Order: sequence, then structure tokens, then C-alpha cells
Amino acid sequence: MNECSRIINEVKQAVVGKDRVLAWVLTAFLAKGHILLEDIPGVGKTTIALAFAKAMGLQYGRVQFTPDVLPSDITGYSVYHKDTGTMQYQPGAVLCNLFLADELNRATSRTQAALLEAMEEGQVTVDGVSHAIPQPFVVIATQNPTGAAGTQLLPDSQMDRFMLRLSVGYPAPADELRMMQSRQNGNPLDRVRQVVSLDELGDLQQEVSQVYIKDEVAEYLVKLIQATRDDPLILRGASPRATLSVASAARAVAYLQGRDYVIPADIQSTLPYAVAHRLLLSPEAEAQGMNARDVMRQVQRHVYPPKLS
Repeated sequence: MNECSRIINEVKQAVVGKDRVLAWVLTAFLAKGHILLEDIPGVGKTTIALAFAKAMGLQYGRVQFTPDVLPSDITGYSVYHKDTGTMQYQPGAVLCNLFLADELNRATSRTQAALLEAMEEGQVTVDGVSHAIPQPFVVIATQNPTGAAGTQLLPDSQMDRFMLRLSVGYPAPADELRMMQSRQNGNPLDRVRQVVSLDELGDLQQEVSQVYIKDEVAEYLVKLIQATRDDPLILRGASPRATLSVASAARAVAYLQGRDYVIPADIQSTLPYAVAHRLLLSPEAEAQGMNARDVMRQVQRHVYPPKLS
């Protein structure tokens, strides 16, 4: 827990007034999950990723996605060496610990798909040869709101691979003032120092994976996920991958609160961030002006949590 506090405190030197977002980003790191930051440009999405990379000593890779970015820019490519008569692999940008996919929804579908194997299996395959990605490995993808110029929707299969979808939002006026003042003496990112090693981060992730989920709490989660598949306002409910994502994130939430067991409140707090982006709403829900989080909250109200002894 002390390590987690040190990480957050270091990141807060560069990111002002976004404590809730930072806590959820750390939650995903502890749960070995990928993060989708969806928001307008200029609210600090890239700064958040850079600050976490520095605080945890992560090897960092970044690609600014545009329509001309190729899949090989992500996964790497093979080059023929005449001297040896062999093909030599040139690693792509994704072979790192923290990969920032900046404005992912500006890339072509083919390039977006290049991330799928890396996110799910922790490897890339080039010319039939698989190459392992260093561990730990987390993707933070940023996405401009749908409808922004030059963007297109991410495929459903890729959305389902993000453990959490978060929004940074505008800063409060007082925080924006502090942000400006903090830059009078240089870039605040330069003041962020490494406070944990890769081995220590791995130990934290291992401890989180051991957090206990009681059978009644696990059954409660399954009922919530099943309810998304039965609700008439939802055309396509959450996948089994969503169930596993919520369970992993809830373990991290419990760990950050100093518990070695999950309670229903951990599940409830995780659901809007871990499930809503995986749902496909019905025309009726959209006609009522409801978004996925509205529907998810409605689903929660109809599934009662267990009373733990």
C-alpha cells in the first residue's frame, strides 16, 4: 500500500486535480488491464501516461495515430540482411511496458487491429514468428469523442479488450490555476521520479491477484453481467471477458482500500468503468437519451447485492 501511495503522489506532481482518474489508472495497472481514455484533446491524457511511466520506471512507447500509420509501425517488421542471408526482426513501438496509443480512433481499422494480439496475448507475430512483449505490459489508448473530425469508431472486439474506459474532463478553475503556476519553474513531468521498480510493480500485481472473492460476491457479479444480456434496453450485453475484467479490477479496488477481500461495493464502483463501453444499446434507449452508463446504473438497481456475514 505504501508503494501505491508513493506512485500516486509522484504522478500528482504533474497531474493536478484528477485524483479519481489517477486512482482508476493505478487500479488498471494493478489488475494488469488496459485503459481507454476518452476525452477532448488537451485535458492531460498524455501527461497522465507519461507520469505513470516515470513513477514506475516503465519502458515507454508512444505512437500518434493518423491514417498513414501502418500495422508494422506497431508490431515491427523483418529486414533482410544480405551479409548473413537472414531476416532480422526490427521491434515495433508496442514492445515496451507502457504503450500510449494516442488518438487511436484516427487510425485505419487495419492498424487498430494490429494491437489486438498484443493486448490479449502479450505478443506480436511478424512473418509467422511470435515475439514476446516485455512484462508488465499495459496499453493506454486515448480517443477523441465520436464525431470529432477524422475519427472512426473502434471495432467492438477492440473495445472489449480495454479493462476500463475513463474520462479526464476539464479541470476545476482552482486546479487550472495551480496547473499554470506549476509550470512557471519548468515542466512538472521533470520533477516526477521513479518510486517503484518493475519487480516491485510485479509484486503488487501478484498481491492483488490473491485478493479473495467470496462465492456470494462472485455470484452477484455474474448476475449483474447476465442482467445486461437480458435487459430490453441493451442489444448486446457484456461478454465473459467483461466478467473477468470486473473481478480483476474489483480486487485492485479492494487492495487499494486496504482489504484482502472483495465486497459488493467494489463490484458496484467498478461496473460503470469496466462494463459500459462494452454494451450496445437498443434504439429505444438511444431515443430516450440514455447512455451506456445510465443503463448500467439501472441494471444495478434491479440486482440486489448479497448480505455478507
